[in-house]
Amino acid sequence: MDRKNADLRAIETELSDPAVWGDPDRTKLLQQKRSRLNESVDTAAALERMLDDARTFYELAREGEDVLADLLQAVDALDARVEETELSTLLTGKHDGSSAIVEIHPGAGGTESQDWAEMLYRMYARWAERRGFKVATLDLQAGEEAGIKSATLSVEGPNVYGYLKAERGVHRLVRISPYDAQARRHTSFASVDVIPEVKDDLAIVIEDKDLRVDTYRSSGAGGQHVNVTDSAVRITHLPTNIVVTCQNERSQHRNRDVAMSILRAKLADRARAQAEAKLAQEVGEKKKIEWGHQIRSYVLAPYRLVKDHRTGFEVGDADRVLNGDVDGFIRAFLTSGRETSLAGPKP
Repeated sequence: MDRKNADLRAIETELSDPAVWGDPDRTKLLQQKRSRLNESVDTAAALERMLDDARTFYELAREGEDVLADLLQAVDALDARVEETELSTLLTGKHDGSSAIVEIHPGAGGTESQDWAEMLYRMYARWAERRGFKVATLDLQAGEEAGIKSATLSVEGPNVYGYLKAERGVHRLVRISPYDAQARRHTSFASVDVIPEVKDDLAIVIEDKDLRVDTYRSSGAGGQHVNVTDSAVRITHLPTNIVVTCQNERSQHRNRDVAMSILRAKLADRARAQAEAKLAQEVGEKKKIEWGHQIRSYVLAPYRLVKDHRTGFEVGDADRVLNGDVDGFIRAFLTSGRETSLAGPKP
């Protein structure tokens, strides 16, 4: 903490120099560093206060005071805060502190997989809301009968990408199908992709000549999901053939800005993936995500269990998980050290 406080003082000194404010990029970088340092300092101070409170109640209890309930409450609160802090210390990747864009796509299987994709869409939206993050649906393509053909979510908040990177991969559902008249058991797949928002990544250069921009009327269900007007935007990045869409905002201009933000994030993620693939090739290691190589299974019949195949972590209350309680899986992934496969080469 002494080092962090010293770094904080150095940043404050630099920000007090009027010349620094003439460089917006430098100013923003310093402000971001200051914000992260302040968060660390505040967290340490809060832990000290909570520990002191628990110690005080402990001493009072030893002297015979009737404070056992207060002591237990203080210890539980401290335990929860320590666990949260320990988890945050594992988020050391370059973009772990960023917000994230989440894309969900059903696998083969028509209505079954499209319904499963919508269940995942609700699960992550609820997870974000439970944590107090800001979540917005940027694009949602409804299925013909039920479910969704695709969904793109923006989740804004501290460390969102660091947490949600644990969810990237193929998710498998086993259940008695509500769409099968003979009530047979079906297996469905859906993929989840998570990329960090990098709106101000100066290394990503996008030239207008490399873009094809199309506008169209939103095809979703409207209501809380999309804005049904002619303002929807589809942008194709010609060199990479990456396609992004946005139909959530009311103006075409705003939809274009959001779509460009998604494209920038995708290009940055593509660059990271290429660097990781090159590193994996150098060390003779190859990792890939494909159908049949699911990271997690959600079994609703004949028994109920959600199991992560990377870490072995499992939960018997599948309904709780599908209602957004995936923190246990995220924690198991981060503490297992397997997140290093997503971090790419170290600078």
